Amino acid sequence: MNIALLSVSLNVHSTRRIAIEAEKAGHYVELIDHTKCSVKLGDGKPKIFLGEEDVTSEFDAIIPRIGTKVTRHGSAIVKQFEMNGVFSTARSLGITRARNKVRTLQIMARKGIPIPETLFSINPDNIEDQIRLLGGPPVIIKIQEGTQGLGVILAESKKSAKSIIDTFYKMDTSILLQQYVEEANGEDIRIIVIGNKVIASMKRVSERDEFRSNVHRGGQTEAIEISAKERQIALDATKYLGLGVAGVDLMRSKKGPVLLEVNASPGLKGIEAATGINVAKHIIEFVEKNALRKRRK
Repeated sequence: MNIALLSVSLNVHSTRRIAIEAEKAGHYVELIDHTKCSVKLGDGKPKIFLGEEDVTSEFDAIIPRIGTKVTRHGSAIVKQFEMNGVFSTARSLGITRARNKVRTLQIMARKGIPIPETLFSINPDNIEDQIRLLGGPPVIIKIQEGTQGLGVILAESKKSAKSIIDTFYKMDTSILLQQYVEEANGEDIRIIVIGNKVIASMKRVSERDEFRSNVHRGGQTEAIEISAKERQIALDATKYLGLGVAGVDLMRSKKGPVLLEVNASPGLKGIEAATGINVAKHIIEFVEKNALRKRRK
């Protein structure tokens, strides 16, 4: 098969791992920098160009690895490949939904998936009321489209929470507030879902004096067995967002597991190292199964 990796560089660890496994399986794989792609509409069939090269019909499948800063353009390129009949490991709509934390949590709440108590607003005049609605400080403040733990802040007092929230509002930055789950003790769970299967799961533990457990923030990892309920939450969340490959983040609270967010382009370095599972190979096998089926139709 001809597979396009939609990513800005092969120097990105996860992109490189997927490319290696695709080549091992005998496929032709090419890096397509989606930031350098254009779509031409009108006057016949829509076409996708990489620079001046027409890549509209070059690939049997695409594996999107879309960065935060170019979500809108990247998902539009993915959408055009989809409309041209190319299989994608992540639907364009799923990418945009997962990137926006509020949209993800709205969908999960509607579907009955447990989530932390969450509030979002743009009203700078009732910040104290917003904090009180979550039971008071400490509260978690998140930028709606952050990733890798960036734009996630723990405000331990009402004064600091008001100051941070007010600053974000003045910067016209969309945020959400979440109840701080103290009993989680700086730990969360990352679950990799591919298709309708859980492939790997690990526990992430934050460094001392750091409540964020992301690997990019220095968090420690270890393989973990998840419960049946945690498994079902991960599978359902991935399905509801329309993703073929996803990293689902959960936290264990007094009330049971709660969903934090879903990543449409999950990193592979931490999960493969912690579990010893070749996640990249599973992604290629998923592409083989589904792209070939689509091509036969």
